[in-house]
Amino acid sequence: MHIEMELPESAFSALRLSPAQFAREMRLAAALKWYEAGMISQSKASALADVSREAFLLGAGRFHVSAVQSTPVELAEELARD
Repeated sequence: MHIEMELPESAFSALRLSPAQFAREMRLAAALKWYEAGMISQSKASALADVSREAFLLGAGRFHVSAVQSTPVELAEELARD
């Protein structure tokens, strides 16, 4: 599917990116935000951003998004199962 969006030219210069680079960053940022909000899985987010899982995790670090989206209670329950 193809989606078109109008953006001011200043959007590209603000981040010093070409339009193609800006589009890639925007896809990654959206995927990371939806992952961070618990709306999609890490696998779905990396597919949405059209990057490998490794690139997605590196992007998470750049955007200061935790790669682990479990609550402390969920982590404790998981550790108790092992």
